[in-house]
This record gives sequence, structure tokens and C-alpha cells, in this order.
Amino acid sequence: TKLNFSSTVEEERHVRANDRDYNERFSYADNRIKTAKYNVFTFLPINLFEQFQRFANAYFLVLLILQLIPEISSLSWFTTIVPLVLVLAITAVKDATDDYFRHKSDQQVNTRQSQVLIKGILQNEKWMNVRVGDIIKLENNQFVAADLLLLSSSEPYGLCYIETAELDGETNLKVRQALTVTSDLGDDVAKLADFNGEVICEPPNNKLDKFTGTLYWKDNKYPLDNEKMLLRGCVLRNTEWCFGLVIFAGLQTKLMQNCGRMKFKRTSIDKLMNTLVLWIFGFLICMGIILAIGNTIWEQKVGSNFWEYLQWKELTINAVFSGFLTFWSYVIILNTVVPISLYVSVEVLRLGHSYFINWDRRMYYSRKDTPAEARTTTLNEELGQVEFIFSDKTGTLTQNIMVFNKCSINGKTYGDVYDEFGCKVDITEKTPCVDFSFNPLMDRKFRFHDSSLVEAIKLEEPLVQEFFRLLALCHTVMPEERNEGELVYQAPSPDEGALVTAARNFGFVFRSRTPETITLYEMGHAVTYQLLAILDFNNVRKRMSVIVRNPKGQLKLYSKGADTILFDRLDPSNEELMFTTSEHLNEFAGEGLRTLALACKDLDEDVFDEWMKKLLFASTALENREEKLGALYEEIEQGMMLLGATAIEDKLQEGVPETIACLTLANIKIWVLTGDKLETAMNIGYSCNMLRDDMNEVFIISGHTMLEVQQELRMARERIMGPGKDKFSSGLDMEKTELYSSDSVFEETIIAEYALIINGHSLAHALEADLEQILVDVACLCKTVICCRVTPLQKALVVELIKRHKRAVTLAIGDGANDVSMINTAHIGVGISGQEGMQAVLASDYSFAQFRYLQRLLLVHGRWSYHRMCNFLCYFFYKNFAFTLVHFWYGFLCGFSAQIGLDTNYWTAVNHFFIWGSLAVYFAILFAMHSDGIFTIFPNQFPFIGTARNSLNQKIVWLVILLTTVVCIMPMVAVRFIKADLYPTHTDKQVSRRQGPQGQNLRRVRRTSSRRSAYAFAHQQGYGELITSGKNMKVPTSSTSTYPLSSPTRGTSLVKNGGTTDVFSEEKSEL
Repeated sequence: TKLNFSSTVEEERHVRANDRDYNERFSYADNRIKTAKYNVFTFLPINLFEQFQRFANAYFLVLLILQLIPEISSLSWFTTIVPLVLVLAITAVKDATDDYFRHKSDQQVNTRQSQVLIKGILQNEKWMNVRVGDIIKLENNQFVAADLLLLSSSEPYGLCYIETAELDGETNLKVRQALTVTSDLGDDVAKLADFNGEVICEPPNNKLDKFTGTLYWKDNKYPLDNEKMLLRGCVLRNTEWCFGLVIFAGLQTKLMQNCGRMKFKRTSIDKLMNTLVLWIFGFLICMGIILAIGNTIWEQKVGSNFWEYLQWKELTINAVFSGFLTFWSYVIILNTVVPISLYVSVEVLRLGHSYFINWDRRMYYSRKDTPAEARTTTLNEELGQVEFIFSDKTGTLTQNIMVFNKCSINGKTYGDVYDEFGCKVDITEKTPCVDFSFNPLMDRKFRFHDSSLVEAIKLEEPLVQEFFRLLALCHTVMPEERNEGELVYQAPSPDEGALVTAARNFGFVFRSRTPETITLYEMGHAVTYQLLAILDFNNVRKRMSVIVRNPKGQLKLYSKGADTILFDRLDPSNEELMFTTSEHLNEFAGEGLRTLALACKDLDEDVFDEWMKKLLFASTALENREEKLGALYEEIEQGMMLLGATAIEDKLQEGVPETIACLTLANIKIWVLTGDKLETAMNIGYSCNMLRDDMNEVFIISGHTMLEVQQELRMARERIMGPGKDKFSSGLDMEKTELYSSDSVFEETIIAEYALIINGHSLAHALEADLEQILVDVACLCKTVICCRVTPLQKALVVELIKRHKRAVTLAIGDGANDVSMINTAHIGVGISGQEGMQAVLASDYSFAQFRYLQRLLLVHGRWSYHRMCNFLCYFFYKNFAFTLVHFWYGFLCGFSAQIGLDTNYWTAVNHFFIWGSLAVYFAILFAMHSDGIFTIFPNQFPFIGTARNSLNQKIVWLVILLTTVVCIMPMVAVRFIKADLYPTHTDKQVSRRQGPQGQNLRRVRRTSSRRSAYAFAHQQGYGELITSGKNMKVPTSSTSTYPLSSPTRGTSLVKNGGTTDVFSEEKSEL
């Protein structure tokens, strides 16, 4: 193949391992990253360019040039250049400081150490020196330095585990597997140094969930996909070491491709001031023209009488030319109509507002010693104009901590605490926890408050024990026992980990597993179950089952899943228990908990043998394999017996529902943009009261093609607006925008509440030019919008969409690296210092520790900053117009001779005298009145010591002050109340209209009309086949357990569950 090395657009990438000379011919990017805006050479020109985008700065630069011309200047150039340079210097220092910290962050990342294979030797190299085609060694808990093709690892079959929190916000582990031919290289440096395979793949792009390429090695070619890639930003977990080949580096990695560029943010006040400056400049030109015309006429009519004894230069004898020079002279004299001190004063005011935010103790998080921080001083007043908030979910609204909260077993609920009178008690941090000291293998971090469940376990109630036995057996968690009794569970999702941990604390400890067995410690006794089949979870089944043989030889099927799915497969004898459990599920769901139903079934040996034969046959079918397996799973999962239900709390951050309700009352729309799956995002929506069962309808957009998405959006619009309103085509944007912004539609939106939930693959189509208008229309008619499975770039595109179509002030809030592009795109970016590092904070304009502080930032600091700034600007322009028009009128009295009415030195001195002098006099009198020393100096003039201080101790004096204040203030207050009542503004109408539902929004809404089961895996397909194949099992060198285990040979495995060609694949995360 002939390669075009000079092509600027890369169509495909060619990478040869261990051959830097070959790879450098393509001029691929190195591994250095750059998020800073400036460098030493570009700082001055770029920063000055940004500052002179303010028209006032450009205006004063022109003014300075005019003042250097002696024929027209009556003021010294010094009066303009000093404040101009001061303003430019202060702003430049602030921008340079911000960029210095970005450089520091970049340097910290670029100088991280990585082990690179160079000339057959592993050498420590800085990240910025890594090149495409290098082979890198990673060790456990290390960040991935670049986008790598996984070659080999310390785990069996070339597996490795990664955490992708900085890419998609998910903290659950993902599995990647190397090709068999490269996994055989192991950690043999000599073999790896001789590896000369060539990868031909797609060019750099921002698609986190897709990769297409081919490896050519030893005259063979091997297909590559995303399951063999380790992306920059991931962290290697539970894997001792691995080797990878660098495919993309630096700014061409998928993480950096998803990061938006730093943008120069300007507030609407800045834009307004620019507009005002233009209008005022026009007004200044008009005044200058009027005075110039007056000078021309005066010179012809009156001024000529003075020419004989006032010898002027010949150039100025012409009256018209004299008027021309006068015009420029008055432009200089009247320049105070737009004083440069305006921008100095505005910056000082903003700086003060920033300190108010930094000093606010109500936004200080004492647990982590984290105060609020205004990382910029230019956006404070914009906080008071926010109309749209775009929020991440994981780590922003939630703590990403799953807690086993309640359960229902055989029709009885556990988890609530009651006092001696039988009344339910609210659980707080001070509520005593259950004593689990009877269990030496307990998790000491686990908290549960209902002791009756422990008593039931100790009394060996069969159904309670079966309940926790199911939780300990029916899962795909991997245990890791580092020391005796120190168990660590590696779960595919936080939900799975919470359920297995709950079973562990209640005496059913999941201790170890092999592909064919699961070992539990039941109340201190080791029990080994033979694992016969895993009927794995997927998005269609919404349930998971296992078939095991207990030590007594009994066959058992244990199943857990969404209650709506599981209840349809229960034995008819469970009807009464199912009704009771449904009531409990409604109660749990009403509290915002994520629920699962649990069921089991005894299997007949002959029936199971026959079913197993069918399963083995279906798993080898070449056509319709998934459908055949699904039908077999369905067949055996009939007639189950209900055990109960679990309720897990995805712990929200403190005050999130109340904050969202309060911001909604302020007519601020909140959109949730998350990388999590749809079910998880919906559950958080219900927990936050953003979604409620009393909503008219929740629209779910999940089409896979543009036509499907268009039909779903149009159908949603018809349901909201009515079929007759769909006559407005997407071409009539202006008319439709006016229609949607009318009061009638606004009223309809308030009365009828709708929610829109859209998936990532559907959003990709909806953001196309043909559909973006209808997406905006439907979304803005809905009270709640949730976008799930979205990439970081899609988050930024959604924000940009609203900025472009609605022209509203937007705010983005997040806590991870996957939120940086969204934060950079929004008018205001807020970073939360949470679990996912400091990347969002470093890119943000404001930062704090908890989502609830957003309410105070917007409704207190934002509102007051906006009000103060507006009042300040009104006063400032009034003051300067009053001062400037004095010179305008004085021009008619001085023959339009461009003389200044007030000497500069004079009015400057007067200003200083009255400002500082009034303060000095005030404090002098104040201290004199309270000073005993004044009596010794002037005993005759001050015969009574401390008269003022003594009089303030008399109640009658305070009464007089109070009455005087009331008499002065009450008439104006009464007039304002009467005016607000008789002539209410639009804002007053909206406030009174919302006072009704305020109480309802602030309290948690109980959902009784439907159940929201959350089989909350963060993946689409379970790990059952990975476990039963044994490919993720380490070969134990010695047993860490006190109870010896016998591991059957791999050849006796009865399970071929799932039957897909890619038996080792984990979830294909759809971002």
C-alpha cells in the first residue's frame, strides 16, 4: 500500500511496534498534553487581543493616540495611559495566574513516570517522551499513559481490569482481554522487544466505545476492537502488570479528543457594556459634531474679530478646519462620558463578590475542610441570570455509594426502627447500629439498624436464611482475600457489591469461587455449592439466575431481578405473598430506593438433565443462538417461589432533592447528563424528585436510526402539544419559537408535567442539523430532561445546542474528567471536588464540595452580584453623564474653544478631599464623642463626658430612633405594597402562581402507582460466561482460607452459558 506521509487529514493509522523511525515518518502527535491557553511568546498578543475585544479598551487606545497630537489635545496623555495600562496589567496578571496553574497541572501530568521498552530494556520515561509504537509496562493502580493495545497481562488468558471513572464516571471495573497470540508474550522482555507487529486502524476520533483495527504479524492478521484497548485516563486495577502498544498519544487520545478547548468567557453585562459604549460613543460623536459646527459658525461670525491681535497659525485661519480640530478636541474632553475607571470599578466590584463567595461559611464543607472557591472574578453577576443547569449524576448528585437499606422477607419488612410505643423513628447518624460481633468475617463499614433481622438469622428461620443464601450465591462478584479474613469484593457494579456485603454481614459470607464451585461460610461453617449454570443478566431479561447443587445433593435455582419481570414467573400459590411484597416494593420505591425481587425453585434431577442437554445443543447453534438460549432460560425460570425483595439506597448527596426543588421554583431548568445506563439514571431521577409518578408522561427516546428518533420526538411533541399543533414544520423556526415562548404554551407546560429521557445513541442522531430543532422544542416543553449513556463530547454538544437555540445563560456542574468539556462549553462551569479527582475543579470557574451549595451560589451570591452590578452601572453612567454635560454646556459659553470647564487637578483634588475627608471627619467625631481625653483638652466646650454613649443607654432614645425610622419608611413601604398588589409585574405573577406547589416539591413524593425496579448493573451484559469459562480465575499458589477447597478440573464444567463467540467479553458500554 502506498502511504501518503504529507497528507494533513489522516485516513488510517499505521503503527509498527518497536520501530520509532518508521512511526516518526507519519508525524504523529507525541504524548505531551496542553490545556493552558498561553505560553511565554503568545501570552502578550493573545491576552491583549482578548482584552481589546472590550470596545472601551479599544476606544481608550484610540483616545490615547489622539491625545498625542498637540493641535487637538487639551489634556495630558498621562491621564489616559496610566489607567489604561493599569486596567490591562491587572487583567493580564489575573489571566496569567490562572494559566500558570494550568501549566502546572499539565507539567504534573506530562512528567509522570512510565516504563517504556526501548532497545530491549525497560526504562523509566516521562509521559511526554512516550511515542506512538512504544511498548509500555503498566502496574496495578497506575494510570494508563496513552491509548494502548493490550498485549499481555499477569492474569490468565491475557485479561486485565480497568476503572474508567475519568472517561464515563463509572467506578465499576471493566474487563479487557489481549489477543491469544500476544498474551503468550507474557512479561518476557526479550520476546516483547522482538515483537514487530503492525497495526492498521482508524484515525484519531472521540468515540470512546468503538475501535476498529487489524494487527498484522507473522503473515497473519487479527481483528481488533474496543475490548482490546486501554484508553488514557483509565486506571489499572486488580492486575499485577500488563504490557501495551501505544496507538494514540497525547492530544490524539480519545480522552483528549473529548475535551473541549478553553474558551474566553464573557458575561452578558460585558456584552451590554460593549453595546452601551458603542451607543455612548455615537452620542459622543454627535456632541462633538454639534460643538464642531458651533465652533465653525462662531469662528466665522465672532472669532474673526479677534484675528488681528490674536496671531494664530495660518493652518487654523480656516474656520472649517478649526471646527474639524475642535471636533477631535471635544472627543478628548468629553471622553469621561465613558470613563476607563468604569472597568476598574467593575473589576474591583467583582473581586469583592468573589471574596464574599470564598468567605461564605455556609458553603464550607467541614468534613473535607473544603471551602467554596471563586476561581474567576469575571462571571459573578452571570450567576444571577442562569436559566439552564446541566448536571452530571455520579459524584455530583450522588455519592456513588450503594447501601443495603431495607428488605422484605416472606411478607415482613426489615430495616425500619421503632420506639417503645411502636412509632417509626427516623434513622440518623446517632441511631445505634446492629451488633455483628457474632460474625468474625463481617465488614466493619456495614451499617444496619433493625436488630430483628439479626435475631431472625440467629433463630435460624429457614426463609430468612434462604434469602441471604440467594444473595451470597446469585451474582458474578469476584472475591479477593489478601490476608486471613480480609475479604475484598470486586463487583461489576456497586449494587452487586452492596447485596453480597449484606449477606456477608448477616452470616452468609461469600468466600471463594472456581468455575464449578462457590464456597460460602454460613454462620461460621464452610459450605461448598456446585455451580451448574449461570443464566446471565442482560437488558432484555432484566434478571439473573444460578443453578447450584447443595451439599445434600438438592438442585436449586436462585433468581433475582426486576419485580415486574419476576412476578410473571412465580408459582400461582404465591399470589397472596406477591400482593404483600408488592405493597412493600411500592413503599421502598416511594422512598427512592432501588428494588429487586428474589425467588427460588427446587429442580427435579431428570428435568434438569433434559434441560441441560437442550442448553448444550443451543449453545453450539450457529443460527439464532441468543433466541434459543433465551427460550431455554425462560422455560426453567417458571413456577418459582417468592422469597422477598431488597431495597438499596444509591446515596444522594445531602440536600439534593431540596436544592433541585428550590432551583425549579426559580424557573431554572435542570438537565442531567450522565454516562450511566437508562435504568440507573431514571432511579436517581425519582430519588431527586425530578421524576414523579404523578407526571403526565415520561418520554423515552431510544431509537437506533435517525428516522426512529425523528418519529419518537414528533410523537412526543404531538402528545404534549396535541395533534393539531404538529403542522409547524422544522423550517418555520422563527414562528415556532415565538409560539413555544408564548404564555399559553408556558401555562400548558406548567399544568401538564412531562419528562424526556434520551439514550446516547439516540442523542447522536438528535444532535444532527435536521433534528436538533425538534429536540430543543420537545426538551424545553418538558419539566425534566435526562440524557444517559452520553460521551463527554455529547455533553458539550447538548450545552452548545441550548446556548445557540435558546440564547440562555447556561451552567454546567460536574466532578470528573468526563465533565471538563461540558464545563468549558457552558457560560459558567462549576466543579465539585469529589471522588473522581480534581480535573473538573481545575477547569471550572467555581468549585465547592457539595451540590446543595449551588442553591446559595445562584440564589444568594448570583442574585446580589447581579443587583449590585446593575445598580452600580446605573449610578456610574448617571454620574459621568452629569459631569460630562457640564463641559458640553460650557462649550456654548466659551466660544466652542474646547476649554475644560473644570480643571483636572481641581476636580481630582475635590474628589479626594470629599471622599477621604468625609471618612476622616466621621470617625473623628465618632471617637471624640466616646473619648474621655477630649474633656481634658477642651473642658469648657465638653463639660459632659461621653454624652452620646450615655444617651444610647436610655430606652427612650432608642424608642425615638425607632419611631422616626418607622415614620420615614412606612409610607414608602405602604406605597410599594399597594403598587405590587394593584399593578403586579410578570415576576410577581409567576411567584404567586408557584407558591402553591412549593411545599409539595420540597418533600419527598411517595410513588404508589408503579414500581421502579433497578437491576442496576452498569453494563448491558453480565459476566456469567466469563466466570464459568474460568478465564478470569487465577491459579492459586496456596489457599488463604482456613477451610481447604477442592477445585474440580476445567474439563468437567457443565456450563456453556451464553454461547456467544466472544466468551470473555464484558459489557459493551454504550456511551
